[in-house]
Amino acid sequence: MDRITEQDVIVVGAGNAALCAALAARERGARVTVLERAPEGESGGNSRYTAGAVRFVFGGVNDLVELMPDLTEDERHNVDFGTYTREQYFDDLGRLTQWRSDPDLAEALIDGSFDTLRWMRGYRVRFNPSYGRQAFRVDGRYRFWGGLAVEVWGGGPGLVQALTEAAGAHDIPILYGARATDLVEEDGAVRGVDVRRGRERFRLRADAVVLACGGFESNAEWRTRYLGPGWDLAKVRGTRYNTGDGIRMALDAGAMPYGHWSGCHAVGWDRNAPPFGDLAVGDNFQKHSYPLGIMVNADGRRFVDEGADFRNYTYARYGKVILDQPDQFAWQVFDSKVVPLLRDEYRIREVTKVAAGTVEELAGKLEGVDPEAFLRTVREYNEAVRTDVPFNPAVKDGRGTRGLAVPKSNWANRLDEPPFEAFQITCGITFTFGGLKVDEACRVLDTEGEPIPGLYAAGELVGGLFYFNYPGGTGLVSGAVFGRRAGAAAGARATA
Repeated sequence: MDRITEQDVIVVGAGNAALCAALAARERGARVTVLERAPEGESGGNSRYTAGAVRFVFGGVNDLVELMPDLTEDERHNVDFGTYTREQYFDDLGRLTQWRSDPDLAEALIDGSFDTLRWMRGYRVRFNPSYGRQAFRVDGRYRFWGGLAVEVWGGGPGLVQALTEAAGAHDIPILYGARATDLVEEDGAVRGVDVRRGRERFRLRADAVVLACGGFESNAEWRTRYLGPGWDLAKVRGTRYNTGDGIRMALDAGAMPYGHWSGCHAVGWDRNAPPFGDLAVGDNFQKHSYPLGIMVNADGRRFVDEGADFRNYTYARYGKVILDQPDQFAWQVFDSKVVPLLRDEYRIREVTKVAAGTVEELAGKLEGVDPEAFLRTVREYNEAVRTDVPFNPAVKDGRGTRGLAVPKSNWANRLDEPPFEAFQITCGITFTFGGLKVDEACRVLDTEGEPIPGLYAAGELVGGLFYFNYPGGTGLVSGAVFGRRAGAAAGARATA
């Protein structure tokens, strides 16, 4: 090693969870250094690529005003933000994870959700209503749906910028291009990390280390090893730097692997998107308005219930379903009745889209799809739609289909009003569910269930919270809640 330097707390990573950890440790009086593997222009981990939705407990507009004091009087009185109770959050998280979510982690997440966002606002993180993604205008009034009403101002880039500026204001240096390679262990405790920065190698000593550097979604070999065959073909929605470094270092130090190692968050993603995330486009390669139309595969057949639930509760698992289709793609198809309701990401320039004046013309434009089978699918679907049930995109309206092998349970409309639009998608992986086991203070536990002294973890690399699926907007909140906890505990240890 070329040099040895001293700190109280080292945070590995510079995304949402990591920077929340750094700020919380600094609040305890600790000297903190942040290590970011990416160069400054690509910093922020997956947090920088998100749309910024946050799921938290709130009792109504009065709670929301605490996060968004600049809501207008019209918004306060004429927008239906709804409520989202502690019980609803537990039910959603439990139901979607098939009741496998670690109860201690779930309780910490849910009970800490609102207070943590309020704490972040103290660091000048701003929030605003998520109109373009989570609200429909019904009878002249905006109505939010699916338990989500708020997003970070500026999305992921805005979040990372605010937290990075807060770190700078509180004398927390961030070393960019600095990859932590190994944990330093002495006398049975973690005492720092070895770092590679370009050609330079050095050791940073500390009383505590917080690992918050993401899962292994950007590691094609690990994806194939743990998620299974075909996952090497998935596109990565976010940073190319989340290759499992933090998990590997902890496992080498004796940490307990925990959670759903063969599971991940994966969505429908533009088929012609680049292999990794593009910060110029951000989260807009996603295509999440599928509940309003139908999805067909290369065989021209529907393969999933597009209206099984609000997209918040299905989108994170449908990426795998798309990956399992022939040639790993699908087309989402809409007619003019619902095109005005499509989310903002359908209107970007970088989109794989075709349009046609007739269904027959559209069939010939769907690259890779059997046109005759597609026409048969549309005909059978149109005949099965229950037109006697009113359509309402802001509730689970029960407007479904009858007699189809693959039903559509809600929001079914006949595809019969031109022009028609279709969007080609594939699988985009967001983050992996398997990781490390931590306790309520985010101390990393070893294979005997005992804390590894001096080692903490937060963010994607914490296992045990998500299994099979994920309630939309939970990722950023869990990163912030556990990042804050990890930083507070690490700071307390370092300054005791």
